Amino acid sequence: MAKNVLCYGDSNTYGYSPMTGMRYPRDIRYPGRLQTLLGEEYTVIEEGCNGRTTIFDDPIEGWKNGLDYLKPCLNSHKPVDIVVMMLGSNDLKTVFNLTPSEIAEGAGKLVDVIKEFTAEKQGYIPEIILVSPPEIGPGIKNSPFYGSFNEGAIERSKQFPKYYKQVADEKGCIFFNAAEFITPSEEDSLHLTPEAHKILAEELSHVIINRFK
Repeated sequence: MAKNVLCYGDSNTYGYSPMTGMRYPRDIRYPGRLQTLLGEEYTVIEEGCNGRTTIFDDPIEGWKNGLDYLKPCLNSHKPVDIVVMMLGSNDLKTVFNLTPSEIAEGAGKLVDVIKEFTAEKQGYIPEIILVSPPEIGPGIKNSPFYGSFNEGAIERSKQFPKYYKQVADEKGCIFFNAAEFITPSEEDSLHLTPEAHKILAEELSHVIINRFK
């Protein structure tokens, strides 16, 4: 039976296009490309939501809290064998005023929920790939999202790998630093280009195949 790979994330998992504001086609966005690379032995499930946070309620769009949707998501897609989780970029918004350490702790809380809930509901815990998100681009001041994000988000995003790796090591996850491989678009300094989606899918496929070969 094919292994189920759940990609849980924000707009860069959803496939938001910085050029059009719409959604990339499935064969462009990274989960769709990942499906092609992994083949029939895997079923890649896309669960990306624009604006999704780790565990924090957006004061305007509170339904984007990644914690609230996590259990229903895991339950509806079970059995889940692998979770690729890339969240934290939206936690850098000025409204939250969070440190990189606090954001990584939020991601760690989601890891705890995944482990506890799947142990109960499907009888085993999936492999969890904790992805440290790409950095915020240097042109954020010229981005249409400037205001929600400010220049301080750039430096805080650069500290993600340090704290995400600590969480991954502590909780027995596979750590993946997306910033090693990809950067956001020049259009908005937040969202990925088609090429970045391609590279991300390729690199994640190596991690998954090497883990399960």
